Amino acid sequence: MGSWPASVAAITLFVEDLVASKQFYSEVFGLPVAFEDDDSVVFDFGNTIINLLKTSAARGLIEPAAVAGREAGSRLQLTIHVDDVDALCAELATRGVELLNGPIDRPWGVRTASFNDPSGHIWEIAQ
Repeated sequence: MGSWPASVAAITLFVEDLVASKQFYSEVFGLPVAFEDDDSVVFDFGNTIINLLKTSAARGLIEPAAVAGREAGSRLQLTIHVDDVDALCAELATRGVELLNGPIDRPWGVRTASFNDPSGHIWEIAQ
């Protein structure tokens, strides 16, 4: 078996409301849409693409596994490294983003803040 690649190419997030999720990602992250069809919208985060996929289309992708609803709670957190957490939190507030927590200095020496997207996926910014 060969070695694993050095980076993650794509992360697919299952979303209930594709229109609201597309608007959120466009406004909050300031990224253009890289690809779009009736079931998905893709944003390019540099080395990784984020694919927002309607939950109705996700079922066929992961069968026989089940697609969990937002009410099930979060099972992941996506982290983006930034130069200034406090400045970005101020910018996020102007875009209507409500923080879950932070900015806070973590015991492991990183300053972080977290927020939800419309489907409940948690994003963390870390300095």
